[in-house]
Amino acid sequence: MQFDDWRTSYHARAMGPGVLGQLLAMAPEADHEHQSCLRCHAPLAEQASSLVAAIRKQPGGRGHEQGLTCAGCHVRGHVRYGPPRRDGSVAPVGAGLPHDGWRATSAFADSRFCAACHQFEEDGYALNGKLLENTYAEWRASPAAREGRSCQSCHMPDRRHLWRGIHDPQMTAAGVTIEAEPAQARAGRLGGRLRVVNTGTGHAFPTYVTPRVTMEAFQVDARARPLAGTLRSQRIAREVSPDLAAELSDTRLLPGAEAVLGYDAPLRREAVALVYRVRVEPDAFYADFYRGVLSGNGLPADPGMMRQALADAEASEYVLFEWREALPANARR
Repeated sequence: MQFDDWRTSYHARAMGPGVLGQLLAMAPEADHEHQSCLRCHAPLAEQASSLVAAIRKQPGGRGHEQGLTCAGCHVRGHVRYGPPRRDGSVAPVGAGLPHDGWRATSAFADSRFCAACHQFEEDGYALNGKLLENTYAEWRASPAAREGRSCQSCHMPDRRHLWRGIHDPQMTAAGVTIEAEPAQARAGRLGGRLRVVNTGTGHAFPTYVTPRVTMEAFQVDARARPLAGTLRSQRIAREVSPDLAAELSDTRLLPGAEAVLGYDAPLRREAVALVYRVRVEPDAFYADFYRGVLSGNGLPADPGMMRQALADAEASEYVLFEWREALPANARR
C-alpha cells in the first residue's frame, strides 16, 4: 500500500518538469546549484550522480527523475529505518522481512522529521523579515502543536503515504470554514459578505509562497454569465516577485484568523443572482515563473519542459467553494 500511495503523491513528482527543466540547463559541475534543489526534491547521492550524467547526456540511469523516494526518508548509511508497528512492537531479527526488517525509531511520528524540507534554518532566505519556508515554525505556534497534532496526523492519516495538501480540494476544505451571507439589495445596490476562517489548518493558510486563494463575488444573468464590472475579489496568499527579491503582500490566515470579502456594487437590471466563489491556485507562483521563463526573462531552462510545467500548474486550479444566491425579481426594479 505504501508504494501505491507514494506513486500518487507529490513526493513522487518532486522532480517534475518545472524543476528538471531548470536543472538540465545547469552546468554539470554546478554541484551547489544542483543541491539547492536536490536536497529536498531528489536527495540521494545516486540521484545527484544520475542528474549529472543526464546533463552530460551520458548513460547513468534516471534515478533523479523519481523525486523523493522511499530511501530518501527511510535509509541512512545503508540502514533501513521506520516507525514501530501500530501496537508499538518491533519486528524480531530474522523474521524474514524484506531488507531484513528495519530499525524502529519514533522520529517518523515527529513533526521535526518534516522540517528538514518544510522549514528554512533561522539564518535562511527571508523576505520582509520572514523566512521564505516557515511551515514548521507556523505549526509550532499553532493550536495543533499545543494539542499534540503532528504534521503526520493530518498529512499521513492512518500512516498513508499520500501527503495530501493544498492540491487536494477535500484536504483544503477540511482546514477552513467558509460562510456566505444572503445578498441584500437596496437603493439600486447589491451587498453581501463572504468569509473564510482558518479553523483546521495547523499552519498559515496557505503556507509558503506558491499557492494563491481568491475570494470572489459577482452578479450573473439568467444564462449564468458573469456581468462585466460586477466582480469583487480578495486574495489570500503570500505574494512575492518572480525573482524572489521582494514580498509584495502577505494576506495569509494564521490559525484562527479570518478574511472577509464585503460585496458592494451597483445592482444590474439583468442580474438574477449573486455568486460567491473561492478559487484555489496551488501552483500560482510557479505558473507565473514558468510564463516568465517562456517569455524570455533570461533564465536558462528547457522550453519544452517549461511548457509542460506551466500546463500542469494551470491544470491544478480548482473551485473550493461556490454559492449562488438568487435575487428576488422585485430587487431589480
